[in-house]
Amino acid sequence: MPRSPQIAVSPAQWRLLNLLARFGQARRILEVGTLIVSNHVVRKGAVADAASTDANVRGVRRYLELVAAEPRVQAAGVQTVGLKGYDGFCIALVVA
Repeated sequence: MPRSPQIAVSPAQWRLLNLLARFGQARRILEVGTLIVSNHVVRKGAVADAASTDANVRGVRRYLELVAAEPRVQAAGVQTVGLKGYDGFCIALVVA
């Protein structure tokens, strides 16, 4: 019997700097069909600034680089706009 796809959500309470460690741990056990959703990855646009010295921005940039470099994963970043300004999330799907 086929297994149901997994969904891995990185809740808002996870510290952004832990995204790196959590993705590193998770990618060892990810199965095809697993969906990974990580929020607060736009950081009010600061993540687009490669020269930023903010530790959270640098952590998110490194996380997105790791996700992009993982050959088993297809991912997209989505910018959102709301009452609190703009931010976004990353959706990654394990395909292989």
